[in-house]
Amino acid sequence: MQKLSRSRDAWDTPDFRDVFKQEAGQLGMAALPLQQGLSRSSHVSGDKYDVVVLNVAEEPQRILVKAGIFYQGIIAGCSCADDPTPVDEQTEYCVLQFGIDKRTAEAEITLLDD
Repeated sequence: MQKLSRSRDAWDTPDFRDVFKQEAGQLGMAALPLQQGLSRSSHVSGDKYDVVVLNVAEEPQRILVKAGIFYQGIIAGCSCADDPTPVDEQTEYCVLQFGIDKRTAEAEITLLDD
């Protein structure tokens, strides 16, 4: 499970959204369920993604952040010499919910259907 300590510590301050975007943007591709969020391609490509905070809410035990993630994917062919499939990157988008535990800063990251 990932920890978002700086985001938890910035909760209820004017800087929360910026701190969250920066910290979530540093988690790395492997920490996010981006492969499951693909809609236009078959494999996640590259290691860069952008985080857009859509909504923030609070529960007694956790902070909920709904975030849009923009990233790249490719349609992978068979890797044959005569494979006509181009290796063009497609922009992908998915919505994730980050549930940040207020005590431990552990974040549960869930792919949403939005």
